[in-house]
Amino acid sequence: MKLVPLADKIVVRQLPEEPKTSKRILMPERSPGWIQQGRVLSVGDGWLLPDGSRAKLQINEGDRVLFANLGTEVILNGESLLILSEQEVLAVVEKGSA
Repeated sequence: MKLVPLADKIVVRQLPEEPKTSKRILMPERSPGWIQQGRVLSVGDGWLLPDGSRAKLQINEGDRVLFANLGTEVILNGESLLILSEQEVLAVVEKGSA
């Protein structure tokens, strides 16, 4: 079964936290508001505009994204997934390399 988000929503699989960055910099202990990473599994079809068309999202399936808000957690087929609004995403780390 696939979870299909609506409008500006995206479905994200949270990636495990890494204590070090790729440059071997030790990251501090997790604190409130810590930025999380995830892989985008599916995206909605965008905002409905006044003329009836849809505004395409900037985020695509397969993107690795950074976000601070944990959104809404759902369990699908025993896997924990997050549903976020595109506006809750802070940055795309890499484009479309799943």
